[in-house]
Amino acid sequence: MKYQEVALAIEQSIRKQNLAQGTRLPSLSQLSTTYDASKTTMVKALAILEGRGIIFQVQGSGIFVRLKARDNYIPLTTNTGFTTDLGTHLITAKLLEFKVQKPSEDLIRDFNCDPDEDFFFLKRKRYIDKKVLCIENSYFRQKVVPYLNEEIANESIFGYLDKVLNLKVGFSDKYLQANVLTEAEAKLLELPLNAPGFYIDELFYSTTGIPFDFSQNVYHYKNAHFFLQSINK
Repeated sequence: MKYQEVALAIEQSIRKQNLAQGTRLPSLSQLSTTYDASKTTMVKALAILEGRGIIFQVQGSGIFVRLKARDNYIPLTTNTGFTTDLGTHLITAKLLEFKVQKPSEDLIRDFNCDPDEDFFFLKRKRYIDKKVLCIENSYFRQKVVPYLNEEIANESIFGYLDKVLNLKVGFSDKYLQANVLTEAEAKLLELPLNAPGFYIDELFYSTTGIPFDFSQNVYHYKNAHFFLQSINK
């Protein structure tokens, strides 16, 4: 949708220019002209950026850049993938398993789908600057994501969904908890037995509200750092 494209373009411009906290952006009317968008579209785009902590708006004063997350911190309020969220770092993936399978009872519940639907299952080990970041188990609904292969799975899947399938992430639901790693998880994360782990389950929806990906990530407690911004209205 137009307002999402405009929001992405403004965010990319802010990042490209490396604008500092408190930098005043052009007015709403100036932005509308720059991005050839209506006032309604621009208001929606700015609402997305404000919700993601990219900007803040002060009535009567203008639109300003908000403080960026500390380097190496994953923002919990975004859902754009590691490659975007940790763009200044080398993010790589090692595919451990790839197959097509039917949904479990939990997936049927979360996706409200037919038990005969097919899902792509991917198990990957993710790295940040060659250090283990997390283990990722992802289930992509084939009805929405019709094609994946091992080559794509070793790269940025969200980049592929965006650029090739034109599938945009609209929003997501996150479930967080801490626990002791299992023996298998500790081995993959290269941690000792009984080490702690940070678990995030996330259900991703398209811009039209259709769930298409469920990811279960187990993070390395030393190499993963998280950032959360509060937004008061």
